[in-house]
Amino acid sequence: MSVLFTGFPGFIGARLLPRLLELSPGESFVCLVQERFLDLAGKELAAIEARLPAASGRLSIAVGDITQPGLGLAAGEAKRLRRELTGAHHLAAVYDLAVSRELGTKVNVEGTRNVIAFLTGLARFERLYYVSTTYVAGTATGVFRESDLDVGQGFKNHYEETKYLAEVDVVRSGLPSTIYRPSIVVGDSRTGETGKFDGPYFMLTAMERMPSPGVFLRVGSGKNPVNLVPVDFVVEAMARLSARKEGGPRTYHLADPRPLAVMEVERLFARALGRSFVYVPVPRRLTKALFSVSPVQRYFGLPGEALDYFDHPLRFDTSEASRALGALGLECPRLPDYAGRLVEFYRARRGTVRREAMV
Repeated sequence: MSVLFTGFPGFIGARLLPRLLELSPGESFVCLVQERFLDLAGKELAAIEARLPAASGRLSIAVGDITQPGLGLAAGEAKRLRRELTGAHHLAAVYDLAVSRELGTKVNVEGTRNVIAFLTGLARFERLYYVSTTYVAGTATGVFRESDLDVGQGFKNHYEETKYLAEVDVVRSGLPSTIYRPSIVVGDSRTGETGKFDGPYFMLTAMERMPSPGVFLRVGSGKNPVNLVPVDFVVEAMARLSARKEGGPRTYHLADPRPLAVMEVERLFARALGRSFVYVPVPRRLTKALFSVSPVQRYFGLPGEALDYFDHPLRFDTSEASRALGALGLECPRLPDYAGRLVEFYRARRGTVRREAMV
């Protein structure tokens, strides 16, 4: 069985691939890699084979690009893959709240359409595993279910919108598919390791820049939830669910079923940083206006797009994921149990881990 894998050597992709190799010993994986990432991808694959002897002979690289028709593959490679592919894991995307509409459309939407077009009609093809996001919910409020997609929502940024449009294309394609919707992915719950300091890490940067004891902004009420999920849980959930070989379409929210309120997360991170603040409530619109000023953004390291997630009355139902993962003995770790490790890794590596998207 030959499986196409996009999004390698990204942080999640480089972690997911070894688990798939372990849990699906009958499968070989072809990693679609842009030419400029070939050296890095080769080193990552060599490292996987060194750690996992059973991976030997089951990994290969195809030079290509999801933004190109036919995935930018050489004619011979494309013909061979069309004949051999039995599945695909599509992770490649721009994960950036501040992405432009042009770039988000090119990578997230057109890239996914190109993947779908390449896979459509393959004689041996069985299933597409697509990594979306819970934030296809956009501006929806209340409870967003795994069965929901188009509920008349708007979108807070181009990232949300383009991921939504891509997921719509996956659903409409008719391909047998499993859709994974992670919430805000943070570092490893055991080590704190992450590949990118964005999302809630912006909050850590801002807290470090403020005097302590001192004052810190509370955006809106502070009572709405913010859903954080560690990368090791997301990877293990995707690997274990993929290995089950389910029939029919499936959508899973890989999110914390018991998320903390924003205010609780702020206090948790402040304590882990050793900072002490009085939290002053500020309306979200006023805060966004303040952080729309470039010098303010640069100083605090907090893009205005991130502020929309500090005061949004939305919860993600995880019934299907919790049921399926519970049967496998897997559940989402609680943030208070690993927040200290996230902060410890941040403090040790904040000058060396990137903040920008890998595109």
